[in-house]
Amino acid sequence: MKKGYLGFFVSLFLLAGTAWGDAIKIPVASPFTGQLASFGEGVKNGALLKGSEINASGGIRGRKVKIVLEDELCDPKEAATVATKLANDPAVSIVVGHLCSSATLAALPIYRAAKLPAISPASTNVSIGKMSPFYFRNVYKDDFQGLFLAKYAHFVKGYKKVAIFYEVNDYSMGLMLAFMKEAKKLGIKILGTEAYTADTTDFKPQLTKFKMMKPDAIFIPGYAPQGTLIVSQAVSLGIRNAGFFGADGLDDDLMLKNPDAEGLFVTTPFLPDKAGPRAAGFIRAYRKAYGKDPNWFAANSYDAVGLAAAAITAVGQDRVKIRDYLASINTREKAYEGVAGKTYFDKNGDCLKDAFVKEIRGGKWVSAQKQLRQ
Repeated sequence: MKKGYLGFFVSLFLLAGTAWGDAIKIPVASPFTGQLASFGEGVKNGALLKGSEINASGGIRGRKVKIVLEDELCDPKEAATVATKLANDPAVSIVVGHLCSSATLAALPIYRAAKLPAISPASTNVSIGKMSPFYFRNVYKDDFQGLFLAKYAHFVKGYKKVAIFYEVNDYSMGLMLAFMKEAKKLGIKILGTEAYTADTTDFKPQLTKFKMMKPDAIFIPGYAPQGTLIVSQAVSLGIRNAGFFGADGLDDDLMLKNPDAEGLFVTTPFLPDKAGPRAAGFIRAYRKAYGKDPNWFAANSYDAVGLAAAAITAVGQDRVKIRDYLASINTREKAYEGVAGKTYFDKNGDCLKDAFVKEIRGGKWVSAQKQLRQ
């Protein structure tokens, strides 16, 4: 290599090092590989898009933002390893994550001990907020989502008999219990419940039981990789007259690849055609960058990075001061105006967000024709 070229590449490397060496790190912890990598894709895209926009606007206090992706597979053990790494890094003042409730519950005590604030864009388990003053989230809780689903099933769909097929994890079980509590109040009969684990692939024994019960619908409060198998195996057993529905864990394009999932509906915190005017620019930028519409993981992660940046802008990088700043966003008037709506926190770091319903029609996710008034 010629000396001139060598000098050029050395200079370029040094410039890059200088540019990122003084950057403000905002780690984003989510599953970027593994079974739920499709969820992590939206998280990654939304976070990187917001980071690039912050940098294009001059950064934070004149410093660039560096989005650091931390892959934890939605696995509690991996999440604890990632959390320990971040908690021990003095350059980390706030974390965006985690996605799965089980991962968040594993990471939470580590962040709490290190007084490291975190914002989850996706963990909905009810108990999370009460366990640490340093944990916040800009997504609704499962007690709200379960109640909403029960009301939608009753008032909009007219279901009278429902069977429930749940995964043994914090997210699925919390959602199931919330749904059952409200369903019983509304007079929906729960015909039966069956459980499975993340590595289950044969669901026919449990589905055979459901077939005998003749439910109006089967509720699947789990994740898409298992959800799509459950739907297909149910149809193969002749369960054709029952509807299928789930929560935000089934809100994944994986379900679109399954022709048996036509008509399935789910709850979601974000719908592009129901979003306010603030979301229009985000949706255009996302389509330009990634060639498709943003899902709710992308929208909430975009907002979570925005909240982290707003906190650092306001109070610097002291962990406790950032925590106190986020806790002070506690009324609608003080809310952070994001693309997924207003975000403000109660005393537990939880927020109130609307839920919407989308369904699969013609092999595409579309807004449900009827939405439940909130």
